[in-house]
Amino acid sequence: MPKPERILPVPDAFATCPTEGKVLKYYESVFEAAYVLLHPFIKPVSVGKEIFRPETCPTRSNIIKNCDAVPWGKVVTKARLPSMAAVDIGLRSMILGLRKDLCNENYADKIRPLSDSDDILPPSEGCFSDFLYDRVLGYIQQLGHDWVWAGDDFRTERKLYWIEGLKEDNSSTRYRRNIFTRDNSILWTVHWDSHFSFLCSSKSNLANVESFEGFFCTPDTEVYWSVRP
Repeated sequence: MPKPERILPVPDAFATCPTEGKVLKYYESVFEAAYVLLHPFIKPVSVGKEIFRPETCPTRSNIIKNCDAVPWGKVVTKARLPSMAAVDIGLRSMILGLRKDLCNENYADKIRPLSDSDDILPPSEGCFSDFLYDRVLGYIQQLGHDWVWAGDDFRTERKLYWIEGLKEDNSSTRYRRNIFTRDNSILWTVHWDSHFSFLCSSKSNLANVESFEGFFCTPDTEVYWSVRP
C-alpha cells in the first residue's frame, strides 16, 4: 500500500508570516493592523566590524552595548538613495533576494561602501533585529502580556517563554521568526528573506508603535513592498 502524502496543515495566520502577497489580506479576520519595523543598520563603536562573521558574531547584549543603531532614514541620506524602498531593494539585491529583473545593483553599490567609509553594516536578513528585540518585547509587556510563544518559520515547532527570560542572551531563540501572545492578539514576525519584521495586532494596540522606524501597512502593502508600484 502506498504511503499517504504528507501535507502540512494550513498555517495559523496569528503565528506565521506571509511569504508573499498582500500583508493585510493574509491577516484578514485575525489582525486589523500591521506595522513594518525597519531593522536598523549596525555601526560598531567599541568593537571592530570584523567580528560580524558567523563564527564570531557577538551576542545581542554585546551589540547593544558596543554598537550604534543607524536608522534607514540616515542611510538614505548617506548613500544618496531616493527612498526607503531603495534601501530595501538595495539590501535584497545584495543577498540575491529578488528576481534579476527586480534587482538594482546601483542601489546595492551605494550601500556596500558604507562599511568602509562609515563603518555602517547592513542588518541581517531573516531574523529579528538585536536593537529592536528587547524594545518590542517591552512594548508587548506594556500591553499586559508576560508570556509569549516563539515558533519557527516552518510552523512545526513552538515553545512558551517568559518574556523577561527572552530578553536574556539566548541562542536557542535568536533565530526564531515568530513570537506571538498566548491569546493570539499580537504577533511579531520576520520574513525569511527580509531586513524588516511585521508587528501585527489591533489598531489600538499599535497606537504608539510609530516610536519605531517604519510604516503601517495599507490594504495594498505587499511583503515585497519596495518593488510594487
